[in-house]
Amino acid sequence: MAGTAVLGRLTWQVLQVADTREETPRVRTIALDPDMWAGHRAGQHVDVRLTAEDGYQAERSYSIASAPEQGLELTVERLDDGEVSPYLVDELRPGDGLELRGPIGGYFVWEADDPGPVFLVAGGSGVVPLMAIIRHRIATGSTTPMRLLYSSRTLEDVIYRTELEGVAAADNGIEIVQTLTRGQPEGWSGYSRRIDPDLLREVAWPAGDRPTVYVCGATTFVEAVAEGLVGLGYDPATIKTERYGGTGG
Repeated sequence: MAGTAVLGRLTWQVLQVADTREETPRVRTIALDPDMWAGHRAGQHVDVRLTAEDGYQAERSYSIASAPEQGLELTVERLDDGEVSPYLVDELRPGDGLELRGPIGGYFVWEADDPGPVFLVAGGSGVVPLMAIIRHRIATGSTTPMRLLYSSRTLEDVIYRTELEGVAAADNGIEIVQTLTRGQPEGWSGYSRRIDPDLLREVAWPAGDRPTVYVCGATTFVEAVAEGLVGLGYDPATIKTERYGGTGG
């Protein structure tokens, strides 16, 4: 059975698009028909492949946004020079087929029976797999202490903005801390700077609490956060990182 499962994950399949919704002007979530989906773990990703009429193929990896209890959703940011993301964000419609394989990855995953605490750090669209972790915690009723530090350029760039506001207001042991680096609206009460060692010192749990850390974003962002946490005494073995640097598009 294990061998069959591995083969299944590596096999390309076509899933029908059930729905799409706009998260920001540049970001769209794609909900896929779950009937052919065998399931995933929070934090995994899939490969998506597009094939042109002349046979040319382009392939990119995208994090799964949904909790394992919620079927399969991908959240994609449009890159203007990308080969895949402009089609997924601007052209894909309900009823279309999307070729993918997965789920993939066993390193950047979180299980609900992990007692925590968990520190999530996201830059831009790096929030996608971390949102899957938050949604999984909520869906399972886990009481693991969880804190998200999320850096965006402006309030309009915050992905899952309304949902995150709801999570923050629910008082269920999940803390949401946001920083806006390029513009803040009037009355903004969050942070207004890039994530640096001083900000991490203010927001992160003490290293002695030994939280498990998940960091996702651009390569330079991830490296800076990881180095900052190590400087605060965090054990590098507890810091899980995922970069979307050269793979987006």
